[in-house]
Amino acid sequence: MAAAPQPYGTNDAGGFRNVLPPGENGLDTFQQLLEFKSPLKAVPPHFADQQPLYENLVYGAPTLTEAQIPDYFKDATFGVPAGQVESAIEPRPGVTIERDSAYGVPHIYGTTRSDTMFGAGYAGAADRLFLMDVLRHTGRAELASFLGGSNAGTDAGQWGFSPYTEADLEKQLTQTPQIYGHSGQQAVEDLQSYVDGINAYITAANADKALKPAEYTLLGKPMEPWKPTDVIAIASLVGGIFGRGGGNELNSALTMQAFVDRMGTKAGRKAWLGFRSKNDPEAPTTVSRAFPYETRSAFAKRGLALPDPNTVKETTTATASTGPAASGEGIGSVGARLKASLEAAGHASNWELISAEHSADGHPIGVLGPQVGYYVPQILMEEDLHGPGIDARGAAFAGVNLYVLLGHGRDYAWSATTATSDNVDTFAEVLCQDSFHYQYKGRCLPMEKLEKTESWAPNTIDPTPAGSQTLVAYRTVHGIVFARGKVKGKKVAFVHARSTYFHEADSVIGFAQLNEPEFLKNASQFKQAVSHINFLFNWGYIDSKHIAYAMSGAMPQRAKGTSPDFPILGTGQYDWKGFNPQTQLADYLPFSRHPQAVDPPYLVSWNNKQAPEWAAADDQYSYGPLQRQQMIADKVRAATKGKKKATIVQLIQAMEEPATQDLRGYRLLPIILDAIGKPSSPKLRGAVALLKTWQRHGAHRRDLNRDGVDEETPAIELMDAWWPKLVNAEFRPALGAKAFEKLAGMLAIGNHTGGSPEAPDFFNGWWGYVSKDLRDIYGPKPEGAYSHKYCGGGSKEKCKKVLERSLAAALKVTPQQLYGGGNGKCAADPQPACYDQNRPQVTSGIELGAFPFQNRPTFQQVVTLTQRLGR
Repeated sequence: MAAAPQPYGTNDAGGFRNVLPPGENGLDTFQQLLEFKSPLKAVPPHFADQQPLYENLVYGAPTLTEAQIPDYFKDATFGVPAGQVESAIEPRPGVTIERDSAYGVPHIYGTTRSDTMFGAGYAGAADRLFLMDVLRHTGRAELASFLGGSNAGTDAGQWGFSPYTEADLEKQLTQTPQIYGHSGQQAVEDLQSYVDGINAYITAANADKALKPAEYTLLGKPMEPWKPTDVIAIASLVGGIFGRGGGNELNSALTMQAFVDRMGTKAGRKAWLGFRSKNDPEAPTTVSRAFPYETRSAFAKRGLALPDPNTVKETTTATASTGPAASGEGIGSVGARLKASLEAAGHASNWELISAEHSADGHPIGVLGPQVGYYVPQILMEEDLHGPGIDARGAAFAGVNLYVLLGHGRDYAWSATTATSDNVDTFAEVLCQDSFHYQYKGRCLPMEKLEKTESWAPNTIDPTPAGSQTLVAYRTVHGIVFARGKVKGKKVAFVHARSTYFHEADSVIGFAQLNEPEFLKNASQFKQAVSHINFLFNWGYIDSKHIAYAMSGAMPQRAKGTSPDFPILGTGQYDWKGFNPQTQLADYLPFSRHPQAVDPPYLVSWNNKQAPEWAAADDQYSYGPLQRQQMIADKVRAATKGKKKATIVQLIQAMEEPATQDLRGYRLLPIILDAIGKPSSPKLRGAVALLKTWQRHGAHRRDLNRDGVDEETPAIELMDAWWPKLVNAEFRPALGAKAFEKLAGMLAIGNHTGGSPEAPDFFNGWWGYVSKDLRDIYGPKPEGAYSHKYCGGGSKEKCKKVLERSLAAALKVTPQQLYGGGNGKCAADPQPACYDQNRPQVTSGIELGAFPFQNRPTFQQVVTLTQRLGR
């Protein structure tokens, strides 16, 4: 008997809206592909119908009204309104999947929990099967064998970072019930039912070409059955990108050593510490309460393993290969672009929550969502899940959508931003016997060799000649070898130790609880649920009475007296507290010591520093005085100042206005222009006036009148041209070439122009460095001032001349130089309106074009709850 769909709005408190571009449907059959390639350019139904909602908010936000919100965010209530069921199927007894006519979202109903999981797998495959296949092959480092040889480099990178044998993946499944008991066993059963649903769809698609993605026909590949370990492989890929931080201790040490070489030991270390921005007192934070973590000195001596000069060499994963790789940007070369896009995209998520006390309607309000990049089809999919122990609607990554990962329950909603905290460390394994043995707790142990050979042949989407490669990685008790060198004259292998390695499946416990109405009834239980997620995320929560924040993650407790910033000896006595090599577990930081809060006036997270004294990860040099979170927080603060009460319209605007703002123009330009003053040159005075006007108007990079040109293009072009010249002129003379370049390797200066077009996200950049240095010279004196004054050697007059000369040089830069290079996409239209566009990564035969720049979440919820439902 089929599961009976619940009436629209059953067990839903109301007040939920969302948007997920381009559209829910990701299936293009071969016939639909032919229709798209025809002059008609026909796009399959629901393939891109949410795109207009998403991109048009840019134009609507400045004058937005509450009545207009449905124009940009669709109804996300549980169920399908009467008369709006577009289709209904019963893929097995006990499972019903309805799709609404508005946007084709799957509404999945199961008689049993297993039925619901089965339905999630079936619906996921219906909407994202080919993309799921791309992800599972990427996670397994086998993408070249699936798509073609242009993806060989992607496989080498994945094998070097997260190499898992099939036995390793199986171990994650078998150990989950052992560690988590009944909850772990339930998760394994859920996963099997989910995979059964995927395979049922594959069986149906093999019998009905109207269900088969065209990409398999183009590749000449069959739709291979799935197994639970495929899902673990995707989890290792996605979680390893979005849910980790740190692990760059070696390069951080080399950067510090470059400062020492330039300035001497004492001065060099002090200067480096300033740029490190580990606990900058001016850094904006999500919560005001201090949560001390990793506060120990970077130069703590116990176990310190600083590399000897000129000895470090990165290892090579691909030990043999044949067949040159083709280049291009079609589906065939999607692997490298997918990985690069994923690794960059996690740093644009944001959520903003306002408490009931400061809301106009007396209930909390929220705008929240993750940024995972833009894809065709989208790497996230939407689903509405209902069955025993589960009532949730929202988004999940393709291939791991057995639960809603980001969305809403009956009367609450949640979302996440990447935390970029520190769960990856570098250990220096002291070698013994040969290059493949190392000392650990008094023994000389062999490294485990992980080897995989793959081959590929040319196909219709990737013409790379036939070839093969053998991937080799070496594993110690701590992790994967990524470099070799010497420490105090002894040969060492540097390895990455990641707290989630061998435990990517563990987070399933927390995600299941977020979907469970009988479990999650308040903010306290929300925090309990996310405490079971070992990936690093900043979680925001809202219900009709409360807002809350908590940071999840398995946070290592480093050995006493050791540096949290640099490599540590891996000989055993400096291991993480409670580290067990057999289980790959440790005594992680108690959750009560993670940054968290309930019901402050407001909460804003845009991948910024979590809390005072919560040290920035070793790879995170950007947590200084300027961070893009301030662009949202300033607006939220203004909307709630004094007796003001904020509306949901104001909160949407507080998110969307910064989505097109240039952080440099918004926060930094006033400081720079105060320093430069009134130049004597009329040309420079004109340039300063141009920039001041842009800054006064909000420093936007947008085209509100849709004429194809950003409103203040000349000012934007000047800012883009000036920025790299200003940074170089201010810091390079004092730092010298080596220290400057090493520092830029740890924190890019923030110049996004001059190459292939890309949208700026204003996450990484030297804006904080410029701000603090100029304020130190011209005032007001910054907190946590650097040990040196860099611009003009600290002289006001000399610094002014430095700024003037760099501005004069910027005036000579042409738009063609800024925007016309790289892959040539803007060669004929070299301007920021072209260069900044969001360009989706295509993993389908259907291609959708670029759209105007927005720096906002991919999936986004608008939440206005007014009631709590009983359980």
